[in-house]
Amino acid sequence: MNRRFRFRRAANYINLATPLGLLISVIGGATRQSGPNGLILAFGYRYRFPIAGAFTVGNVVLTKRDSLSERLILHEDRHATQWAWCAGLPMLPLYLLAMLVSVVVCGHQASCNVFERLANLEDGGYPRIPPWWRRFRGGG
Repeated sequence: MNRRFRFRRAANYINLATPLGLLISVIGGATRQSGPNGLILAFGYRYRFPIAGAFTVGNVVLTKRDSLSERLILHEDRHATQWAWCAGLPMLPLYLLAMLVSVVVCGHQASCNVFERLANLEDGGYPRIPPWWRRFRGGG
């Protein structure tokens, strides 16, 4: 593992995001295994929330599935870096705010969400929906 992923792993432990992700994985009944770049993959998460193929808390990638595609792991890997950039737990309200803005602007929780766009929407399986004003055609 290169230096930046070791730094990210340490930052996400220190900022308490990874311990929170591990706690969520235990409560959610997921089985954990080591993943690439210092990620921890937690398979078999049993709760319906959040509605996503996978979600990341710190360096922990949680999913209901029993496997993840390389593209989705890459997408979630980018989210792990975002957790480190946001100094951990502040990521939660910032992400929720970005999701609300995305719903207002695009009508979809991810399409205009800055965190999802920076993690590459397509790798996460999300559609690229333009803002409402780009779809507005005007007329009488």
